[in-house]
Amino acid sequence: MDWKNQVVLITGGTGSFGKKFTKILLEEKQPKKIIIFSRDELKQHEMQVGGYNDTCLRYFIGDIRDRERLLRAMHGVDIVVHAAALKQVPACEYNPMEAIKTNIMGTANVMEAALDAGVRKVMTISTDKAVNPANLYGATKLAAEKLTIQSNAYAAGSATRYSCVRYGNVVGSRGSVVPLFLKQRGGGKITITDDRMTRFWLSLEQGVRFVINCIEQMEGGEVFVPKIPSTKVTDLAHAIAPQAEISIIGIRPGEKLHEMLISHDEARHTIELEHMFVVQPAEAIWFGYSWQGKGRELNDNFYYSSDNNTEWLDVEGIKKFIAPFEDLYTQGKLEG
Repeated sequence: MDWKNQVVLITGGTGSFGKKFTKILLEEKQPKKIIIFSRDELKQHEMQVGGYNDTCLRYFIGDIRDRERLLRAMHGVDIVVHAAALKQVPACEYNPMEAIKTNIMGTANVMEAALDAGVRKVMTISTDKAVNPANLYGATKLAAEKLTIQSNAYAAGSATRYSCVRYGNVVGSRGSVVPLFLKQRGGGKITITDDRMTRFWLSLEQGVRFVINCIEQMEGGEVFVPKIPSTKVTDLAHAIAPQAEISIIGIRPGEKLHEMLISHDEARHTIELEHMFVVQPAEAIWFGYSWQGKGRELNDNFYYSSDNNTEWLDVEGIKKFIAPFEDLYTQGKLEG
């Protein structure tokens, strides 16, 4: 795939993912144009003065709740990366309709605008919390996945194709527990909701490169899931603050002990490859099934959970992940 001829639009482009995605595209792929679509003019200004001022960059103020603005922004666009979402679990629980308007209705607007604008590829960024969701955020991301994948049924007669990437916690991103633990370290006490808790982990760069790779391979209808390590949250705490006291404060509403990236039911139509899983469409009514001969089918008892993972990060492994954020935190540049 030749990125040099592509016009790319990123919803939520000023977020952690959007900025890293833009940086790697500019440095390595040199697309024809990158459009940053987001609703916060201050974050766009900060992104521009922070070095994101390449001549191929365009900044669009807009909200994914506004379908007409999306349609205008997508004029002439080849690839849409849909990363905009409300993702703070407590905020979504307290403001359910706002989460629904952005994460579900906003995603529907992105899918419809992309089809009407003749976009060729749409990749939605999802989360492990969409699998067997225990909170509203996860439920809205599940709905967003369904909206994305099922949009292929409407697009089958056109050039537009829709797929998803689903992965776990991104180390140091906005809302990550890493900035919280770094802050708490100074007080000598780390708060953990439950000492049994495990999570999938990957770096922001790993997530971005995985998305780029999947955009290049996608046919439409797939949910791409990377093979990534798990970690115990207690090990994360020890890696950040080995001398600190750990205080168990009790699990929060909507919080899981363990996250899941592939459920038992999805495993029946999932293909395993060397570095990832490809969840194929549940119904073979359009496309997305050519992966069948490229990998291994999973057994009936398979599921991919953070507590049954075959790959784990120990304390030393976690320290390598969080090392870049130590300096950012010291400089006051780490976003919480």
